[in-house]
Formats: sequence, C-alpha cells, structure tokens
Amino acid sequence: MDHVKLFTDTSLACSKLITKRYSTSFSLGIRTLDERLHAPVYAVYGFVRWADEIVDTFHGHDRAALLADFQRQTAEALATGLSLNPVLHAFQAVVHEYGIDQEFIDAFLHSMALDLEDQHYHPGLYNEYIYGSAEVVGLMCLRIFCHGQPAMFERLRGPARRLGAAFQKVNFLRDIRSDYEDRGRVYFPGVVYHEFDDAAKRKVEADIRADFEAGYAGIQQLPRPARLGVYLAYVYYLKLFYKIKNLPAAHILHQRVRVPTNTKLLLLLGSYFRYRLARL
Repeated sequence: MDHVKLFTDTSLACSKLITKRYSTSFSLGIRTLDERLHAPVYAVYGFVRWADEIVDTFHGHDRAALLADFQRQTAEALATGLSLNPVLHAFQAVVHEYGIDQEFIDAFLHSMALDLEDQHYHPGLYNEYIYGSAEVVGLMCLRIFCHGQPAMFERLRGPARRLGAAFQKVNFLRDIRSDYEDRGRVYFPGVVYHEFDDAAKRKVEADIRADFEAGYAGIQQLPRPARLGVYLAYVYYLKLFYKIKNLPAAHILHQRVRVPTNTKLLLLLGSYFRYRLARL
C-alpha cells in the first residue's frame, strides 16, 4: 500500500467533509463539476474556509497568533510538500499539481489579516480586500479548470475576478447586519451602518450587477467540465442578489436573506437542462 497516497487521499477527504459541513450551496456546485475536478476544488475550499474561521470565529483566542501560525504552516507545507494538518497537506498537493500562483495565496492571507482589526474601507482598501478574499479564490479554481491551458487562463482571468467580486459583494449585502453587530465591520466604502438607506443600497447593487454581467461572459467560455458547476454558483448568487434587490434596505438591516433549499434544487435542475440543451 502506498501510505503517502493514502495520507493525501485522506487529507483530501477531510477537505471534502469541511466543504459539506460548512456550505451546502458550494458542495452542490462542486458536485456538478466533472468528477476529476471535485477533489482539487474541495482542497481550495478547505484551505480558505479554515483561514476564514480563524478570523471570524475564535474571538476568545489570539486570532492574530493563530493566523500567523496558519500562514507559517502553509509556507512550510508548500516548501516541503507535506503537512500533518490535513487541510494544508491537501491544499499544497493541489497547489503543486495545478500550478496555483503563490501571489494568490499571499493576497488571500493578507485579506484575512485585514479582518483581524476594525477597518474603515476606502475604495482602494475595499478593492484590495475583495481581490484577496474572493477574486483570487476564483483564480485558484480557474487554474484547476484551465490546467494545461495557460492561454485560456489568461483570457478568463478578468471575468473570473469579476465573478468572485460579485459573489463577495452579495455576501457583504446579505451579511451587513451580522458583520456590523458581531464583528464591527462595514465593508462598503462610505457606508455608515445606521444611515444605510435605499439610495446607498441601489448604488452598491449597480456595481454588483456590472460584476455579474462581466463574470457571465467568462462562464460561457469555460472548459465544459467546469461550466455547469460555475454556472450553478452564478445562478444561485444571482437569485440571492435579486431577492435582496427587491427588499428595502431596512429589511436587510434586520433579517438575513436566504435562498430555500427547494429553490436551490430547482436552480440546479434548470441549470442542468440549460447545460444539456447546449444553451450554456
């Protein structure tokens, strides 16, 4: 028995479990990718989920020290090709196999560090945070989807960034209350939480709409094994976006908007039939 392979496969299985426990929507999207893409995308999600947990959850601990240690362990795993942390071992294996850029990893960890302290997000810092927290995650996945096709990766880099930005900004709108009440954060530049009104909301929504449109153009050009899964994530977030868009600002300041599970399944069916009919 190849025990190194067993250890790596077990580590990848841990990342899959993390994804399923933390995000039913993301898990659903991954299952609609070609099967060979499942494990590497689970590994990316496990890595970003664990870092996000450090900065968002463990408030009774020294989160800065935890994140610094996580960053150190990540660098060591990438340098040696081994980690006893199964999430990091799975991630380093995928980074090496698919040529995921170190710059993407550094930018992601930098954005996580920004969440350790209260920030007032001016436009430059806002864009920097979104790039590191969301856009580079899309680029990591794009490296997997375009493995062995660097020209395609470069062509789709811009749309992938815009799609990641759209998803993150929808999350910011959906979670505006909990981000402020639980973590003291308001990500949108110039927005004062207690003064957030319909006019401010419409301005944010116009920006998100433009990101969605640019991102969709890229989905249509993805390799077919990846297209349905990414499209499903797109239609899910677009559905969530429109639910939020049709509500007044006062509503989202008091209640988190969700897409019910049965609606998610309908979106999956609709996306699948669109894909099978070659309309995507």
